[in-house]
Amino acid sequence: MNYIIITKKIWTSSIFSKLDKKFQIEKSINLKKIKALEPKIIFFVFWSKKIPKALFENYLCIQFHTADLPKFRGGSPVQNQIIRGIINTKISAFKINSKIDSGEICLKKKIMLIGSAQEIFKNIEMKVLDMIKELTIKRSIKFVKQKGKVSFFKRRKKSDSRIDLKKVTSIKNFFNLIRATDAEGYTKAYLDFNNFKIELFNARLFKNYLNAEISIKKKK
Repeated sequence: MNYIIITKKIWTSSIFSKLDKKFQIEKSINLKKIKALEPKIIFFVFWSKKIPKALFENYLCIQFHTADLPKFRGGSPVQNQIIRGIINTKISAFKINSKIDSGEICLKKKIMLIGSAQEIFKNIEMKVLDMIKELTIKRSIKFVKQKGKVSFFKRRKKSDSRIDLKKVTSIKNFFNLIRATDAEGYTKAYLDFNNFKIELFNARLFKNYLNAEISIKKKK
């Protein structure tokens, strides 16, 4: 049996190297290659692009979304939860259909949004691979409709990393704004000061204050 894992980002390559040979790792959707492999299941991890209808209508496609669906459907679920102070959440595995993050659920696992975004993504990746292994050893996978109140959030843009000090409500809120985007490939939290851009990262929260490293750049 062949299984395909499609992911736009691998955070810890050593974890993927330990996977069984039945798993094929891809960083893009290649319909011809998928057809040749005839996969039993196609898994999507850290995937934000549109998935072709021809794919999920002809193959069982399962996506992983770091939120307790149907809460926090849409883009940037990790960041949108962190900046709202959410620590305890879930990774939801669901069958892909034509509506964003609305497919039937087959597995959920608890996860805590602690540490920098980079640390969180590595933890998510490890748990998702465990979930994939769990699903592939099942004789049959049971899917159930999503239940509960639906909430939907837009994908955060680079400009959303700018911190508006007038809207910062507490030290903890400031800390969450910094760590939410503290990961490779993301626009780090920043402050505008005259002709300078002050980036903040590696934040550590204490009782009444926080420490963070800064990088000061002149605006172009």
